[in-house]
Amino acid sequence: MNQRRKLFLIMVAAIIAVIAMVSSCGKSGSKIVFTTGLSNDEVFKIDGSVCVLPEAMVYLTTVQNQYENTYGVEMWEQDFGGTTLEEYVKESVISQLAQIKSMAILAKDREISLGEEESALVAESAKEYFATLDEKEIEYLNVTEEIIAGMYADYALANKVYTELTKDVDTEVSDDEARIITVQHILIKNYGTDADGSRTELSLDEKQAAKAKAEEVLARAQAGEAFTMLAETYNEDSETEYTFGRGTMSETFEAAAFNMEDGELSGIVETEFGYHILKCIVSYDKEETDKNKLTIAQQRKTEAFNEIYNFYTAELPSEFNDKLWDGIEFESGDGIETTEFFDVYNSKFGA
Repeated sequence: MNQRRKLFLIMVAAIIAVIAMVSSCGKSGSKIVFTTGLSNDEVFKIDGSVCVLPEAMVYLTTVQNQYENTYGVEMWEQDFGGTTLEEYVKESVISQLAQIKSMAILAKDREISLGEEESALVAESAKEYFATLDEKEIEYLNVTEEIIAGMYADYALANKVYTELTKDVDTEVSDDEARIITVQHILIKNYGTDADGSRTELSLDEKQAAKAKAEEVLARAQAGEAFTMLAETYNEDSETEYTFGRGTMSETFEAAAFNMEDGELSGIVETEFGYHILKCIVSYDKEETDKNKLTIAQQRKTEAFNEIYNFYTAELPSEFNDKLWDGIEFESGDGIETTEFFDVYNSKFGA
């Protein structure tokens, strides 16, 4: 198993654990009713807006093929504690579709619509994407150019309502708020572990001995011994070096780290993990700080939008055809290779 695929599967395992909890709460914050009242090709309905199976199949097949092209078809066989990667992808796709439909409804409620130029781009996108499909793919997806145009219109409208509702959000982020630093540390733990790896409390004498050990290591660092060599010998953490921003680490660790200059040593910093000795490597990483500014600005926009979106969608009536959706299974190696749906949109709308 190559390293990229291994890391991907670890990441997915963590995400799936969250999906299992989130899915029970319903899609898009709406009230979900599992039903047989929808027609055979209707996957869900939100406040009268219907998602038909061909729409869902375009999204699902696009994502499936993108995953397979990157990580290989064998990844679908991986088990993540009773949840498969296929189930995770299906859940993600249907959640995204439900959100797009809900955002389109919100746009209409706020009287936000596509202009002539945007509508023309929708038509161009639909024509271009549809032209990439061969007869087998058209039959498999059961799509028409008209259906594709409707999908692009919803997608464009969702992006436009997000932009309109977040345009007044303050996106000015100071260097200090976004500052990214790098520190090395040596940890002497103030707790033990039992045979199962569970945390156990040390006695008072043992804690005092741990602190005394940390003070000894600090004195040696202050006397000029190489910090990295001391870390190799004494550090009880799996990592010696961390690069991070505010709100990431333990409060006392972070407070000490953000008040240090390049090359400076801290005193003994106590956290719930034990006694730390810090050495500042980079007190201000400009490149990473600039990236973090964009991340923080985007977080502000997302929070502002979600406040409006969640309130609006909470009471939207919804129906979901679980029997139809549960019956869909991934088919690999069948000549269905389309991956261009989102690429075409991004090329036209400059996303």
